[in-house]
Amino acid sequence: MAADDWRQRLQRLASDVGEELQRVGAWAVFGPDRLHEIVPYRGYGNDKHILVQGRALQSRNVSPSSDRDSAWQNLLNTYKRVDSDPLRRARVRATVAGAEQEIVADDEGYFRAWIELAEPTPRDEPWLSVDLRLIAPLRPDQPDVRATALVRVPSSASPFGVISDIDDTVIQSRVANLLQAVRTVMLGNARTRLPFPGVAAFYQALERGGDGARQNPIFYVSSSPWNIYDVIAEFLELQRIPDGPICLRDWDIELSALDSSRLTKHKEPLIREILDLYPDLPFILIGDSGQRDPEIYRTITREHRGRILAIYIRNVDPNPERSTAIQALAEEVLIAGSSLILADDTAAAAKHAAAHGWIAAESLAGIQEEKQADEGTTGTKAPAPGAPENPDAPTIVME
Repeated sequence: MAADDWRQRLQRLASDVGEELQRVGAWAVFGPDRLHEIVPYRGYGNDKHILVQGRALQSRNVSPSSDRDSAWQNLLNTYKRVDSDPLRRARVRATVAGAEQEIVADDEGYFRAWIELAEPTPRDEPWLSVDLRLIAPLRPDQPDVRATALVRVPSSASPFGVISDIDDTVIQSRVANLLQAVRTVMLGNARTRLPFPGVAAFYQALERGGDGARQNPIFYVSSSPWNIYDVIAEFLELQRIPDGPICLRDWDIELSALDSSRLTKHKEPLIREILDLYPDLPFILIGDSGQRDPEIYRTITREHRGRILAIYIRNVDPNPERSTAIQALAEEVLIAGSSLILADDTAAAAKHAAAHGWIAAESLAGIQEEKQADEGTTGTKAPAPGAPENPDAPTIVME
């Protein structure tokens, strides 16, 4: 079916759902009393300045997911996330470590600001707490609206950091197939989303480092919309995948949202910002073959020679032409002084990381055990099959 036909069908579906929910009324959808709230997003920073981000909006009344949630309940919650009513140009006061700053949100209620710290932050704790208070607009019956934002401040003892994609890298999203991706997002929740086998144990090992005693920072940079931030954060918690700043983008249901140029314009600046913020910290980059991660990471490796330890690309597209293209990229990455691994599963990337001392060799057994559990072969978890068992494209290692 042509792309225009898919676009028309999706737009009709969204319109039909919206009309039906509007018919029953906002009171029935969102609840009788929509208070103002601040939704904080995890930020990042160093001992001099930190990034604070979040959104001010009318309460969406979306409860944490449950195993009993029906497809209709999930669809209703998705509608609440998408059709949220922002507090336009809201004023939010941020207070942290003796510093105070007023931040003005945009027309969609999003705010993102850097705060210069009055004094160096302690480096023994991985997270810094920021008090957020809504200054305006306020309801007469709700004078005090507060939230706490967490900001990741890496320790000087961290030997490296990790920047990871989310969709089809950590979570099985099938973003290459628009209809399947929309169905997954609209009808599922944090408990129905599936991880790739072994991801949690592998990321835990990366966080702990080669000696198992570190607190390496992990940053998640994704093209998913901010509207489902709570779903992603809850998914990471449920799956025991290490916490980290989550960098998403504005909601867009157009097919052009998956266009390679738009993905590049979103991800590259964020990755550069993170690398520039920690100039002495090397990084491992993790993504998938379904979109533009290999090309984006190749560019980053060229610009930051010597900073990228390795690039791990999950093979979710066994098309031989795509594998050939990635192999060519791997050769360019090699020339730039790094290595690219196109792997069919988590275990291949973990073995490479262990061989280079980035994760403890003892962690490989646990990663393999969790991989088998996620695949449903041990009977301890519901199966999350991930990549096909017999992909057409072999694992590529260039170093």
